[in-house]
Amino acid sequence: MEKSEKGFIPVMLTPFDDNGKIDYTALSILTAHYLESGVKGLFANCLSSEMFELTDAEKLMLTSRVVEIADGTVPVVATGTFGGPIARQAEFVKRIFDTGIQAVILVTSMIGDESDSDDVFQDKVEQLLQLTPDIPVGFYECPVPFKRLLAAQQLGHFVSTGRVIYHKDTSLDINQVSAKLAATQSYPLFGLYDAYMAHAVASLKAGAAGLSCIQGNFFPELIVWLCKYYDDPALAVEVSTLQQFMISNMDVMHNVYPFAAKYSLQKQGLNISTFTRRKINSFSYHNARDIEQLYTDYDQLKSQLGIS
Repeated sequence: MEKSEKGFIPVMLTPFDDNGKIDYTALSILTAHYLESGVKGLFANCLSSEMFELTDAEKLMLTSRVVEIADGTVPVVATGTFGGPIARQAEFVKRIFDTGIQAVILVTSMIGDESDSDDVFQDKVEQLLQLTPDIPVGFYECPVPFKRLLAAQQLGHFVSTGRVIYHKDTSLDINQVSAKLAATQSYPLFGLYDAYMAHAVASLKAGAAGLSCIQGNFFPELIVWLCKYYDDPALAVEVSTLQQFMISNMDVMHNVYPFAAKYSLQKQGLNISTFTRRKINSFSYHNARDIEQLYTDYDQLKSQLGIS
């Protein structure tokens, strides 16, 4: 990813029709919505995309269509590891790379077992890299089915191979983020994208290449704005206000996700169903009320930031 400017890479939702089939018309609308907001890349076939509820054929078709819709305007990455023998994972990495994405994202919890030591995990990653020569990759510390965080030294080792250009960090710990940035600072093609909005400004100031958070599925333009102005002294008050808005509303946006995000997009006028294949709690009157309040506060914040 180009790191001359900080950038937002949304973890894309998958639109379904009311019968549960992928709605490719709505996917075009949604992708255009991200692009018009000023994102610097797209992360397709991720947890927010309900990747574990998609068939392999759907994963490939979905990713291919995102690449087609983006049409080279921004780079696209997508998940390529879903468990099983390393040789089988390598084959799917090759198949999804052939859709035209810039890099294949390796989910750390899918490469090995939860009981694997760091050494065993590292061996499996190295096997996977050997079986997929010349394919750029990234890491995603996905919390499902369990969270495997990479230590700074370990990430630095992988990046030193020249194969790793992206990392989505979910450590929720600015000290770990800073350590990872220090361990990888000598590699200009690599970028760390933080998922945790509570310390987004601190992460950007520490050297993160950008953000990749679910809040961007509610208000992508706000995350784009933050990546652009996070260190502008003339906008320090506005940056702090936006950071606090995200912190104060974190639970609202995480509750009944991704249904809540799709409901939110409907409120913005996007023709997208709220259907989700993921098993989630029911969306209650209280959830809807919280989203209504979220949008009242959002409208005020947009005005303060000068976003039309």
